[in-house]
Amino acid sequence: MMNIRLVGEQIGVEVSGVDVKTMSDEDFARIYRAWIDGNVLVVKDQNLTIPEFLSYSRRFGIVNPHPSKSTRHPDYPDITLLGTDKFDANGQLNQAIYRRGAEGWHTDGAYDEIPFKATQLYAIAIPDTGGDTLFASGYAAYDGLPEQLKQRLDGVVGGFTYGGRKSNQALLNPEDRAWTPVQHPIVRLHRESGRKSLYFDPGKIVFIADMEPAASNDLIAELTARMIQPAGQYRHKWAVGDIVIWDNRCSYHKAAGDYPPEQDRIHWRVSIKDWEETGKMAAD
Repeated sequence: MMNIRLVGEQIGVEVSGVDVKTMSDEDFARIYRAWIDGNVLVVKDQNLTIPEFLSYSRRFGIVNPHPSKSTRHPDYPDITLLGTDKFDANGQLNQAIYRRGAEGWHTDGAYDEIPFKATQLYAIAIPDTGGDTLFASGYAAYDGLPEQLKQRLDGVVGGFTYGGRKSNQALLNPEDRAWTPVQHPIVRLHRESGRKSLYFDPGKIVFIADMEPAASNDLIAELTARMIQPAGQYRHKWAVGDIVIWDNRCSYHKAAGDYPPEQDRIHWRVSIKDWEETGKMAAD
């Protein structure tokens, strides 16, 4: 029997007692609603092939290959391999792979004109210690802003690009490193929940539109300092067979980046876009 329980005070739900390969549409609807309400959804104890993982992922939206071509699965380009090939031919640890996702709080896909709706990971190998993923609610971030700042952010737009102001593009092929910033509202009204969240990523934002550089940098620094609310966090300790999906429209995440490098921490990852947003863009 499927069981759904809260795992965080304001973010995070866990599902057990279900096989995602064979679940009914009714059960999936319950899971999807729990995900929208909880922002991060964990499904325990799964045993999946790559085609099965992709099939389940496509129930959430349109699966898109990640721009980092070098970390795509050679036979399934929609799959990004996280944690593989950490060491080069000389045995040196590649920090870009080992610490991928651990540089700071972020949301995936803000550099795209249609940002990622969701990211989903499936745990293949987990280290003995460390390797957790931390999540934080964008709803809690917005709710925690002073009222004056909320009013100031009404209608404000940010410019985002891959690598942001630091141009951190180590995982991209050289021919893929030219990015033009795309603009998104800093306060985002979630299409499905109807709630407002702070849509923000310190590592991808390059400017606040229609502001002088100094004022833009000051506002970016203030939002960076305010984006994580203690009560709006969830820390996931992985087990092999876990599937975790998070809503990039209203959350932030980061890897702990603290596991023993000689041990494996391997996930399959997919990036998912929204059917409705993609359809609107195609129509335009």
